[in-house]
Amino acid sequence: MTLQVLMSLILPGLCYAAISCYGDHGEPVDWFIVYKLPRLDKTPESGMKYMYQDGNSGGWVQGTALMNSTESAVGGTLNQLYQSSKAKDVAYLLYNDQPPVDMSGNDRGHTKGVVLLDEKQGFWLVHSTPRFPPSSSQKYDWPSNALHYGQSFICVTYLYAQFKDIGTQLMYNTITPYDSSIPDNFSSDLPDLKSASAAKEVTKPPWNQQVTLTSVGGKQFTSFAKHARFGDDLYSGWVSEVLKSDLCVEFWLNSQGRLQSNCSLTYHTYNIRNVTFGSSIIYPSTIDHSKWCVTWSDSPGWACVGDINRNKEEMQRGGGTICSADPVIWKSFKILVYKYRKCNKSGETGV
Repeated sequence: MTLQVLMSLILPGLCYAAISCYGDHGEPVDWFIVYKLPRLDKTPESGMKYMYQDGNSGGWVQGTALMNSTESAVGGTLNQLYQSSKAKDVAYLLYNDQPPVDMSGNDRGHTKGVVLLDEKQGFWLVHSTPRFPPSSSQKYDWPSNALHYGQSFICVTYLYAQFKDIGTQLMYNTITPYDSSIPDNFSSDLPDLKSASAAKEVTKPPWNQQVTLTSVGGKQFTSFAKHARFGDDLYSGWVSEVLKSDLCVEFWLNSQGRLQSNCSLTYHTYNIRNVTFGSSIIYPSTIDHSKWCVTWSDSPGWACVGDINRNKEEMQRGGGTICSADPVIWKSFKILVYKYRKCNKSGETGV
């Protein structure tokens, strides 16, 4: 028995742990999806409760902690950033069109996320929360501005090579980076990730790109990323046509210039009006800031979690979504749709 194997048996706590998404029980997971609930009552913890799912949960389950705790899936995953950000063998990129630090007006992509990786693997977390997370020099916390509304998160663990494509997708998204470190040993392999961290973007058509990303566990996710010059709604103008299905879309209904449900194309796109997690939790989409969509079919289809809305302004901004054809994920999102805005019989679109 080699010394390395012997030490791994005697001192497991000292063994190297690759960067990963972390689940709701403190264990590395291939992927997870978190749905932070809106503030639905006046209890101290209201606005920090969430629903959770991963490959072993069988759909939605109640979160085991609160969003401001490092024992939550999101908190535990991001805590790796605050513990390792000064390490030379780690790269990270935090981006948000509404960052926690003061920045001038922003007309770049409507995008929010975190990338953290070492030379073996890492995670890409896409979310919908303004002013989150704190910079790497601080510690994990949940912003007070994000208590009232619902928010969505998708985290996937990828091997190192996948971050080459992820960097390119972020170039299409024209992200707003507010904290990053891409050491030279990473930037030579992942040039687009380095460029995205410097707020660079694609400069020639096509102005959108779809790629298949494979998780550490072998699960496939499809990333849709559009540049501002794509000039159309992500969902009705692209995703529904690729997935060949009508879509129900949850997004920020309070935004100005909101697009109506669209039945003018081959596949229709409907705005969700109410969300439900069973009969005890039903609320209007006007108190939900999450961004997701689900194919509106009778057989297992697709569900997507992203960071862009349906409105006129964001037709002219970058953004994207991460989609899965997993039947359990698809069903878990489809049953959330309590009401959606259909199109009128005359063919006119609904609000």
